[in-house]
Amino acid sequence: MISTIDQRKEFELLKRAYEKAGGDASKFLNKRVASLIISGDKVIGLNGLTGIQIFPQQIQDGVRARIVVEKNTIIQTPIHICTGFVEKRGLQKVIFEIEIGDNSQVRFVAHCTFPWVEEFTHSALALVHIGKNAKMYYSDEHYHSDTGSVILNTTTKAVVEENGLFVNNFVLTKTRVGKLHLDASVELRENAIAELSAKVKASKLDQVLIREKLDLIGNRASGIAKTTVVALDQSKVRVVNEAYGVGDYSKGHIKCEEITKGEAVDVSTVPVLKVMNELAELTHEASIGRVNANQLQTLMAKGLTEEEATELIIKGLIG
Repeated sequence: MISTIDQRKEFELLKRAYEKAGGDASKFLNKRVASLIISGDKVIGLNGLTGIQIFPQQIQDGVRARIVVEKNTIIQTPIHICTGFVEKRGLQKVIFEIEIGDNSQVRFVAHCTFPWVEEFTHSALALVHIGKNAKMYYSDEHYHSDTGSVILNTTTKAVVEENGLFVNNFVLTKTRVGKLHLDASVELRENAIAELSAKVKASKLDQVLIREKLDLIGNRASGIAKTTVVALDQSKVRVVNEAYGVGDYSKGHIKCEEITKGEAVDVSTVPVLKVMNELAELTHEASIGRVNANQLQTLMAKGLTEEEATELIIKGLIG
């Protein structure tokens, strides 16, 4: 599966970094698990299964991969995608074109690991099409270096056909963010359902811009966009959540929760709701506040320092 000595070295580096961050890399080389492992602009690991076809192609500074799940395919084990970069400086582009056939069900677990970078840009684009009655779950967790020097631009554009389901979770909470621009949008046909979720912890001079968008095109389409951000120190965070009600009896809900700690944090949240059909229903809730003082006092009374108490509260919020 990994063909050269250099590729094996890169795989071992990524594996060690991922496991150090708390991940489980045991699935990467399991022949019973579909997987795609990318280091820089190279595919260093690839495994398909019956009903799943993966077509990777090297492009300038990165990899494009077409992933096709055939009709009527139900995969019990997640498809694992590992994207990494083992150099200190550079640029990486990844493009995923994902096609989920009608009546299929699949779960993706994606890991992006950049443990040693000092000057690095990662640009990711996911183009997703989910067929009728199909279900797709995508979990995307990031592990960066602690230099705060990563520029991360990640875009997801999804179309969900009739009675389909799309669940997309983005998590960047265990390491520094750097500069993050996250853009996720989904177009929902009749009776389709989507859940967009992002959890981010920003600290020091991190900068975060998150945009999540629901286009409720079909009748009785429904969706929720949830964003949870912890902003510490001098970090800057802006969240824009949008929902557009077009279809009859379509329903959308957007929720944003931001917790701040630090005199110089700069956070804002902007809900955008537009009803284009009198039968559509859109709702939102948003909150920005400091770490709960009562919780802090209670934990500190039990012997924790303020820093330990704050970390425990944050962990409860973002997992």
